[in-house]
Amino acid sequence: MAAVVKYRGDVKDVHVITDRSSSDASPPDAERLRLAQADSGEQDWRAWGPYLSERAWGTVREDYSEHGTAWDYFPHDHARSRAYRWNEDGMAGVCDDRQTFAFALALWNGRDPILKERMFGLGGDGGNHGEDVKEYWWYEDSTPTHSWMRWRYHYPQAAFPYDELVAVNALRGRDDTEYELVDTGIFDDDRYWAVSVDYAKASPTDLCMVVTVANRGDRAATLHVLPSLWFRNTWAWGLPGGDRIPRLTGEGARLVGEHRVLGQLLLEGDGDPVPLLCDNDTNAERLWGLPGRSRYPKDGINDHVVNGADTVNPAGEGTKGALHYVLDVPAGGQRQIRLRLTRTASPPAAAPPPRADLGDGFEAVVWARRAEANRFFAGVIPEAATPDEALVARQAIAGLMWSKQFYHFDVKRWLDGDPASTPPAGRRHGRNSAWWHMTSFDVISMPDPWEYPWYAAWDLAFHCVSIARVDPGFAKAQLLLLLREWYLHPNGQIPAYEWAFGDVNPPVHAWAALKVFEIDGGRDYEFLARVMHKLLLNFTWWVNRKDTGGNNVFEGGFLGLDNVGPFDRSAALPVAGVLEQSDGTGWMAMYALNMLDMAIVLAEHDRTWVDTATKFFEHFAYIAAAAYEQGLWDDEDAFFYDVLRLADGTKVPLKVRSVVGLLPLAATTRLTARTLHQLPELGARLRWFLTNRPEYAQVIGTRRLGPDGRQQRLLSMVGPEQVVRLLARMLDSDEFLSDFGLRTLSRAHLDKPFSVTLGGQEFSVGYEPAESTSGLFGGNSNWRGPIWMPTNFLLISALRDYASFFGDDLQVEYPTRSGVKRTLDEIADDLSARLISLFTQDDWGRRPIYGACRIFQIHPDWRDLIAFPEYFHGDNGAGLGAWHQTGWTALVADLILTLRR
Repeated sequence: MAAVVKYRGDVKDVHVITDRSSSDASPPDAERLRLAQADSGEQDWRAWGPYLSERAWGTVREDYSEHGTAWDYFPHDHARSRAYRWNEDGMAGVCDDRQTFAFALALWNGRDPILKERMFGLGGDGGNHGEDVKEYWWYEDSTPTHSWMRWRYHYPQAAFPYDELVAVNALRGRDDTEYELVDTGIFDDDRYWAVSVDYAKASPTDLCMVVTVANRGDRAATLHVLPSLWFRNTWAWGLPGGDRIPRLTGEGARLVGEHRVLGQLLLEGDGDPVPLLCDNDTNAERLWGLPGRSRYPKDGINDHVVNGADTVNPAGEGTKGALHYVLDVPAGGQRQIRLRLTRTASPPAAAPPPRADLGDGFEAVVWARRAEANRFFAGVIPEAATPDEALVARQAIAGLMWSKQFYHFDVKRWLDGDPASTPPAGRRHGRNSAWWHMTSFDVISMPDPWEYPWYAAWDLAFHCVSIARVDPGFAKAQLLLLLREWYLHPNGQIPAYEWAFGDVNPPVHAWAALKVFEIDGGRDYEFLARVMHKLLLNFTWWVNRKDTGGNNVFEGGFLGLDNVGPFDRSAALPVAGVLEQSDGTGWMAMYALNMLDMAIVLAEHDRTWVDTATKFFEHFAYIAAAAYEQGLWDDEDAFFYDVLRLADGTKVPLKVRSVVGLLPLAATTRLTARTLHQLPELGARLRWFLTNRPEYAQVIGTRRLGPDGRQQRLLSMVGPEQVVRLLARMLDSDEFLSDFGLRTLSRAHLDKPFSVTLGGQEFSVGYEPAESTSGLFGGNSNWRGPIWMPTNFLLISALRDYASFFGDDLQVEYPTRSGVKRTLDEIADDLSARLISLFTQDDWGRRPIYGACRIFQIHPDWRDLIAFPEYFHGDNGAGLGAWHQTGWTALVADLILTLRR
């Protein structure tokens, strides 16, 4: 079918792209072939991708203030006028893997005070519970090579309520809900634009794009669409050899770029847009009343379109450009724009580029890539998955793919300042000053492209498990990246995240490496060995830095779990002493077992790893036994607690029933008869321990016949008796078990909050199912009661590990006190189903993640667009926190693939 598209008075017919069945002719497994070509270096299909951040303002990298006030130093109001130092941002954006250029979409509804070039949101000091975006967009699709992608955004036709969002949120406190865009009523009459962008690669550096703007309103409306191309500013900072400025020129429906490294770049559109050019340089006059580098700075296109100002270069050249379309769309109608972005020549490029094919060849590429994507995902998502589960899994994977971002940060240069700008001296002793060695210039999987537009080490480990389902090559490269010498601290610590690289994240890198290795087929021993070598350094850092008493019980600080305890575990204690942590000790017991498992795999092919295997076997035994010896296990309560060891030797158990006490369950593995036969040294050491160190029998001595009829051993921080008793707590609906997974804090603390007096001050923990009212970690103190995907995933994985040892012989009540006994595999399946049900439609067609938000629940244009929130209400499953946390929340895809395998 055809649609009429009006471009500044001209009419042109274009084809509306509709879905075709996977029976369309296209090469079988074409996407897997592209992945193989990318992994081998034959063709770099990952060279271009959605690596442009949704937010670069308000980040640590762009913060050159003295006291680290990133949101104040570079606010949203500066973003349209101020050149970024390290990064770029935009909507529906793509760039190359060095971010030499950037492409994104800008929109204007004719009423807003500024172009919509980037998403708007507020920080914790603006009445929010953390950084919170006030817009709605979705990542609908993406193959791992980004040969096919789809992005969707809902843009109000009325003036965007910037001031209202700021004012109302400022009046709200920690106990209030956040004021969101949908709360303003701006979507109530359906007067909005549904804007989508489809991307299809003709080659690694040839990108076909279809922009569709649909008028959902009941009256005709006009939308300005500005596909924009620009070069990242590398010339304004006074760096040696960095003063050469690339150039964009505009003529007719095309922008032509020239870059000394990239070569020639062409953006061409159909119809008759007007090219607008300015420079990606700061408007210093607007911001500070000072003269700037350019007469037509970064906000020149904005001022020209919105205010009619003479702020674009009449010569048609610059370093930032846009093709300006004005689309008049009837009520309920839609219009499309075809665009093609191509690298047309290597440097130096003198001849003008040829005309881009926007006709039959363009359409053939789009059809083929869509069909190939459907075929690829048909091979990933099991047929047993329901259509709704398949929708959720595919959009979860899409979010992971779109969350890959170019990340550039030279910490020493940031601390010292560039020749063009000298930061305050205090910065040299402030944030990240001990990480001056670290340099980043990579594409990295981010937790969330807006709320968390920087990598986080333990988030990334979980990302990689899901990524490995579609692109194990990229997953392995990501795990190795953070262990490289320019990331890993010389002392062995893995950098945590941009706001504080020195914070301590849970040591899940080894666990993730094993998972990725297994998902990839268990053959890449070189990958496993490379990871193992670096993790030996990191494990040693943990032992040397986080076991102050040398007793194999670990501290670690907050360990990513924020305020599940009565006080900030990373800050100075309220009394003199040491906080010995059940989760810290559990994490390290799990780490030791992960290292043991890796060493066993490697030793079967290289005997030099045998000694390493026995070393980690012993270290696990020491750690696991110490948890009992040092009083972390409370036998009366059948639970692990943190223990505060005071200066006089007194031990104060902090009897908070939280996920801290469940995580020791994850420290488990089994030694098969085959392993002990192939590695007799390990078997001999195990027998020596049982004979000469009988006190370790509880954690290494359990054995039973395996499926092959031969003896196998269970190594577990939680022995068989303790497993049953601890699971009775975990699987109790009055404590941890909810309809949608496992809560982080026991609901028993609703009626019986924990309280302790230390140093004359009272500290307490009460059950809160959603955002916490505690101010321990500012606005982000949210681990206290809600459901979190990563900890649920680890505990489900642990249940499957125990099931592989006990088989169907071990059954426990599920739920506790129900009188119904289930095997551990059955319980793992049901917990997985509960977590999946957060996203899928219930019997009334509602998705729990959307809570009471009517438009998301029932509107046909919204209800099948899936968000992947950071965490979930502990009682009703409503999504909370960062809205695009498609990093570890995308583990739901892995749960679907496992449950429906």
